[in-house]
Amino acid sequence: MTNFVEELRWRGMLHDIMPNTEEKLNEGMTSGYIGFDPTADSLHVGHLTQIMTLIHFQNAGHKPFALVGGATGMVGDPSGKSDERNLQTPEMVEHNLKGMKSQLSKFLKFEDSGNGAVMVNNADWFKNMNFLDFIRDVGKHITVNYMMAKDSVKKRLEGDTGMSFTEFCYQLVQGYDFYYLWKNHNCMVQMGGSDQWGNIVTGTELIRRKDQGTAYAITTQLIKKADGTKFGKTESGAIWLDAAKTSPYKFYQFWLNASDDDVKKWIRIFTLKSKEEIEALEIEHDATPHLRILQKALAEDITVKTHSSEALETAIKTSEFLFGNGSLEFLKSLNENQVIDMFEGIPQFTISKAELANGIDAATLLAEKSTVASSKGDAKKLIQGGGVSVNKEKIAEVAQIFNSENLINDKFIVLQKGKKNYFLLIAE
Repeated sequence: MTNFVEELRWRGMLHDIMPNTEEKLNEGMTSGYIGFDPTADSLHVGHLTQIMTLIHFQNAGHKPFALVGGATGMVGDPSGKSDERNLQTPEMVEHNLKGMKSQLSKFLKFEDSGNGAVMVNNADWFKNMNFLDFIRDVGKHITVNYMMAKDSVKKRLEGDTGMSFTEFCYQLVQGYDFYYLWKNHNCMVQMGGSDQWGNIVTGTELIRRKDQGTAYAITTQLIKKADGTKFGKTESGAIWLDAAKTSPYKFYQFWLNASDDDVKKWIRIFTLKSKEEIEALEIEHDATPHLRILQKALAEDITVKTHSSEALETAIKTSEFLFGNGSLEFLKSLNENQVIDMFEGIPQFTISKAELANGIDAATLLAEKSTVASSKGDAKKLIQGGGVSVNKEKIAEVAQIFNSENLINDKFIVLQKGKKNYFLLIAE
């Protein structure tokens, strides 16, 4: 056993803790849980803090429960939301649950014995409970005054949109989850982000009022970026843990692009590196900040954990291709979707295979079939200055002809102006 709370504390993850929780955990192996609502068929980097919390919990010798909210996902958590969520169908929830289960199994050790992780679905205990049973057996123990005092409720009631009875009841539903797991699985502690404190405490209160029991609560810091923008979001949307939604390359780049202020916090939260390892990396980083040592260490660690060593290797080679002297052979080894994904956000143009078969001169390729050059005259200047390449090879002369033989994987031509300005031609 190790001190789980102290681990969260030095990593800068701890936000709130109920009195006597740390002492309870230090007594011996304790079961605890975190809930994940299936609002999509993949988790995203916003969930990683809670996943890491469960990993630390298990590594400290405790037994983690991952609750996937087949029932609560049908309702929607109002915490941190200014508007009512769209309700999902049972089919959508079931589809999302499958994706989440496979992802969580990459991070936690699911074993039948000892402190092996357990996955539970709250639909299993809610599906046979009718409305009258719920309001009689659960609702009578928590007053409306108590529920309305919660920040998540107060903010919505003071806003323009109000709050539906459905979302108002959410804290009761989550509170009953805690009661059920406490009663049937001896789960003594619930963990979550700091915005979940109200919901978690409702659970401890229900346990106390209904069965005169004792339960505990821990919340972690919500991750914020130093520049004020939302963590886990980019111009192209959320950063997902599913490789089909966010490629390992984009996932790797997200962490690699972290600011120096952010990375010093994130490497503590999102890796399992020890305090000594992190402090040594920080000294090295501060001595040569341009090498981005902390960013690389973080990006490599979390990409392997989320995807695989092979995915990391591909991500690094993709970065080398785009920003260094990467090999064209690497590009040829990728499938069509991987190439398109690699060049997302880069200007793309379609070109006729029939026209290409007849041959197109360099000036036309740069000025008319793409926007590398503003005109043929501009194309000529760029070529003479040695500033443009086709498939990583500099164009020798304006009259140079390109045809179908220049296609990579019979589909692509990569144009480059300078070192970092890329353009992709897609032959159709």
